[in-house]
Amino acid sequence: MTHDEILYGRLKLWQPDKGPRVSMDTVLLADYVRLRPRARLSSFIELGAATGAVSLMLALRFPEKFSVLGIEIQPELLEMAQRNLRENGFGDNVSFRRMDLRDYRTLECGAFDGVVVNPPYEETGRGRRSPSESLSIARQSDCCTVTDVMDASKWLLNNKGRFFAVFRADRMAEFLALMRGAKIEPKRLKLVYPRQGESAGLFLVEGLKGGGLGLDVEPPLFVSREDGRYTDALLRAYEIA
Repeated sequence: MTHDEILYGRLKLWQPDKGPRVSMDTVLLADYVRLRPRARLSSFIELGAATGAVSLMLALRFPEKFSVLGIEIQPELLEMAQRNLRENGFGDNVSFRRMDLRDYRTLECGAFDGVVVNPPYEETGRGRRSPSESLSIARQSDCCTVTDVMDASKWLLNNKGRFFAVFRADRMAEFLALMRGAKIEPKRLKLVYPRQGESAGLFLVEGLKGGGLGLDVEPPLFVSREDGRYTDALLRAYEIA
């Protein structure tokens, strides 16, 4: 286990040596979330919270009129998330619970204004399996498929609730089709490229439950310049005003 400074020291997180750790994907997802305009209070749920990084980043970004519940199936990761919550001094607006997201019906239908999720990128049986069981669960679909995510999100979101995710670009067509099958209409999309001239590696998406047609494909985000330095656009995602 390591104790790391995140977001230029704004967060200090306990993380497993071998298991899901904060990555660029984590930071970009938290940065992509936006709240419903003029909402009195926005209640979010994070599906598969791991050590709590995204939930805690969101609490930093939206210190008022915001609450988030992070659910996590792995007890050792949940323990770290709860420790990170205590040691970073967050109040009652952030909480974590041990739960399999496939048991979503144990939560109230339509209880949340927003869902945020970084699902496992690999299908079960595809890709190299990590010797770390914790990392395998985070990377592959043993305990969480994209269909599971959409079923849970459809149940948990209220009407006009917002859905935010980061996922692999080569599975984008499948992912967006499953969103629409769950009545979550893709409304905003950003492709993430390692650098100019290369294929996209990731995409970020915002969906609206019960939304109408119309997708805003935003300008792309490039991670690195030609000289290997990170772009200003990427570095801004690590800043909390």
